[in-house]
Amino acid sequence: MPKSKVRKKTDYTINPANRTPVKVKAGPSSALYVSVMLGFMLIGLAWLIVYYLAADQIGFMNSLGAYNFLIGFGFMVVGLVMTMRWR
Repeated sequence: MPKSKVRKKTDYTINPANRTPVKVKAGPSSALYVSVMLGFMLIGLAWLIVYYLAADQIGFMNSLGAYNFLIGFGFMVVGLVMTMRWR
C-alpha cells in the first residue's frame, strides 16, 4: 500500500492588536445593594410561607388565589437577577 502524504500544519496565532479592551468597573457592590438583593429573596420566601400557613385568615391573600405564587416567586426572581450584577 502506498503511504499517505503527511500534511504540515500551519501555526495559527492571534494578532493582539485586533483585540479591543473592555472596560470593567472595579470595586465590590455596596452593602445597600446586597441587602436589597437578599431582601427581595427573603420577602418572596416569606410571602409563600405566609400564604401556605395563614391564607385563610388574610382576606386579600385568600382572594388572590394562585397569583400568590406569582408574587412570591417574582420577588425571588428579582433577587436572583440582582445576583448577576453583584461583585
